[in-house]
Amino acid sequence: MPIRHDPPAPDLGELRALCVAADLGSVGRAAVRLHVSQPSLSKRLAALEAKVGTQLLERSHRGVTLTGAGRRLYRDARPLLEQADQVADVMVGIRNTGTVVRLASSHSATEAFVAALLAGIGDGQRLSIELVTANSLVVRALVADGRADIGVAASRPDHTPYPGVREAVLAADAIVCAVPPAHPWAERGHVTQQRFLTTAMVVRDPSSNARWTVDAVLGANDLEAAEPLMEAATPRAATSEARSRNAPVLLSRHIVAQTDFVPVSVEGLEFPRSYVLLTPAYGEPSGEVRELIDRIRDHVRIWLR
Repeated sequence: MPIRHDPPAPDLGELRALCVAADLGSVGRAAVRLHVSQPSLSKRLAALEAKVGTQLLERSHRGVTLTGAGRRLYRDARPLLEQADQVADVMVGIRNTGTVVRLASSHSATEAFVAALLAGIGDGQRLSIELVTANSLVVRALVADGRADIGVAASRPDHTPYPGVREAVLAADAIVCAVPPAHPWAERGHVTQQRFLTTAMVVRDPSSNARWTVDAVLGANDLEAAEPLMEAATPRAATSEARSRNAPVLLSRHIVAQTDFVPVSVEGLEFPRSYVLLTPAYGEPSGEVRELIDRIRDHVRIWLR
């Protein structure tokens, strides 16, 4: 009878090393982001490649990109890591105080500033927070029907207000076109409207606010973009795909600012929006919810300096 070999158990640290290196295009930058030494991170990547049995990253003087096998693993690893992060947030949020504030945040807002806010709320703090991440439309629904106490999402300018929620602007934002440093558009810093409209790009999924914002502006101007090169479920996945394909991507300017991607202005087109704070339309917030609202506003003011 043949001996059965159990598959290697996924190590979250190794998977995170792969995903962050792919997102940032550099092992060195990934080490800084993860607060480990570069040799330590390289060992994690080598251990992961040994478990998988193939190369996952292509290395060059420009940095690192995912191989075909790496992209396959990344697509499954990224949702797993996001779920693990949510579980960790729940674990951190369980305190002896008993009361947990349920915070819903869009993918973009989480990556732009909410994750950093939660990281700054240490174990010694009284506030307990449970985070749920979803697209902006779902975040509104969670707040409206009471499944979340507060939400942070992207606005929909000139759109019918969502029933059941109040909205207050937190920070100005815009969807921008950006390219990896090696892309031909990076040196120019701008592109004609015609070239923009006829170029296939990496975009967010159709239910995302980023996608809606771009489509709304194009529709208002009777314009139509080329078919997407690829649709991504999260901003991180979008930047990774754009990097691996050396293609333009459409994302929040605050997300782009955290990468080495180069923003490219588009002749005659802009895609403005805002990040907004969402609270239920009826009733008054509890003391814990008011405390979190104050924390969010203070964090955003510091973040925007």
